[in-house]
Amino acid sequence: MKQESKPRQYASFLYSLKAVFWSFTGLRRKSDFDSDSAKLNPVHIVIAGLIGVALLITVLITIVKLVVPK
Repeated sequence: MKQESKPRQYASFLYSLKAVFWSFTGLRRKSDFDSDSAKLNPVHIVIAGLIGVALLITVLITIVKLVVPK
């Protein structure tokens, strides 16, 4: 007897961005992580991670330029 497999439903890209943001801050509950691991699209996570890293670097460079006198 064959079981019909349902197509996997992935979360939206904005949901992935939110999950990556909360992971960057370190404020993730284990229950959220467990539920997200079933929903998130790996491609979205990689893209969101790259966007997050680019934003973090931009913010850090901006802060350093504002603080360090010329």
